[in-house]
Amino acid sequence: MTLIENMLSVNGVAFLMFCIFAIAALGYGLGRITIKGVNLGTAGVFIVALLFGCFFFEPLKAELMVGEVAYVDNALKIIETFGLILFVTAVGFIAGPKFFGNLKKNFKSYILLGLVIIVAGGLSAIGCIYLGRALGETNYAEFTAMIVGLLSGSLTSTPAFSAAKDTVLPEYVNAVSVGHGIAYIFGVIGVVLFVQLVPKFMKANMDEERAKIAQIDDGAKKAYTGKLIDLDDFGFAAFAFAAILGTLVGKFVVPVIDFSLTTTGGCLMVALVLGHFGRIGKISIMPKEQTLKIFRELGLMLFLIGAGIPGGAEFVAMFDVMYFVYGVIMTIVPMIIGFFIAKYVVKLSLLNNLGSITGGMTSTPALGTLISTAGTEEVAAAYAATYPIALIAVVLVSQFLIRFFS
Repeated sequence: MTLIENMLSVNGVAFLMFCIFAIAALGYGLGRITIKGVNLGTAGVFIVALLFGCFFFEPLKAELMVGEVAYVDNALKIIETFGLILFVTAVGFIAGPKFFGNLKKNFKSYILLGLVIIVAGGLSAIGCIYLGRALGETNYAEFTAMIVGLLSGSLTSTPAFSAAKDTVLPEYVNAVSVGHGIAYIFGVIGVVLFVQLVPKFMKANMDEERAKIAQIDDGAKKAYTGKLIDLDDFGFAAFAFAAILGTLVGKFVVPVIDFSLTTTGGCLMVALVLGHFGRIGKISIMPKEQTLKIFRELGLMLFLIGAGIPGGAEFVAMFDVMYFVYGVIMTIVPMIIGFFIAKYVVKLSLLNNLGSITGGMTSTPALGTLISTAGTEEVAAAYAATYPIALIAVVLVSQFLIRFFS
């Protein structure tokens, strides 16, 4: 991109950085617009990134060329993955101190909710498969691949997306990608709005709700009274250690079922454990609170930009109204069923309920919004407890749908 003729030019990687900061600035501005107490928050960045992808993806692609090869997809994937690692690692550290106490108190509830939400999503997908066949879909294998892609998009689940692509026949991989791209947008925005609207519809007293979630103990961990050694003033070294170890854990594959936690799950699990113990001997492994808040928000912003730009480009190219409707169904039905099960069956408090919904829906952006809406980061413990169950379940459900409905 050339500005003011030859006096000022922004090209290549510099153009990508320019776009990222421009999207962030506009996105946060959009996210601050409040209508009847509801705003998009950080998800405003996602909306602007989508619009950028719709209208400016090709100019960005042209700037990120080496000869005839475009590396825009790789560049955006790096931004998305880096942001996700920052976010989930920060969330793990934040949730760690109370995670095991929360898990001990509500263990069965979290397992039930993680399974119920994903199974509800799977049953919604089956319903959409039969509806599509009734409406005239004749290529069952391709349509099922599309539906599974829609399911992974509606739950914003990269592991389910990857598992589906690995399971389908090679000629149907593109159908999975198309479905994922179509459903992903509402999969993000729908859950973000849900966690804001529910407290308002219920006229919840947020001070009382915060008090309920703050009553959970820290798992009876005995406080250390000695002086700890900090490796640096901000806790960057401890954070980096958790991210490195989490990446390695996430890449470990269970041989029999061919399953891994992925980078996201690995970083989350490691940070939860390190955040719970807080130290190794006399060495502190707990980053400073302000560091975690900054990394959490920066990570979420980068993740939304990295996912939103290609998502916007794909949405324009692939959009189909009926497939979009299927995706909406597969986002809304699991959320509502999970919410009512949490409220009336296992009787979780409102913030624990919504935290579990974000984990069960594997929705990283919704957790960021819920933290802002709730006014406390302690909701992250419910997300962290439900997320691993949902992560495993959604991969298995996706594989089941392909094998039995293709």
